[in-house]
Amino acid sequence: MNTKAIAAFADAPVPTTFIVNVIHAHPGKQEEAFEIIQDVVHYVAERKEGFLWSSLAKSSDGLTVVNIEAIQEAGNVGEFFSDPDFAEKFKRLDTVSSSEFHTYTVADLVLPKRETAG
Repeated sequence: MNTKAIAAFADAPVPTTFIVNVIHAHPGKQEEAFEIIQDVVHYVAERKEGFLWSSLAKSSDGLTVVNIEAIQEAGNVGEFFSDPDFAEKFKRLDTVSSSEFHTYTVADLVLPKRETAG
């Protein structure tokens, strides 16, 4: 079976764009905030060509959720938000949290430089 890799790591910077959502959950609402952003990300992953991958994490203190998402280009953000179903799903975060997101472009990739045992 031939499969095309759509996400991979490289040993040099490539023009990947990252979206970082920091979601500050209302008290006792971290799990619900996680489930909402998880639903949003799965919606995008199933429907939007510009989506590459996402990593979702919950803080151990119960206060925040983070979505680090790789997309093909910054213009994909507007494309995602122009989808009314996406916008409605994303807006649900406002009921359980305050959130912010920023767009980043890779400028440097740092990999371990340790000697391997031989």
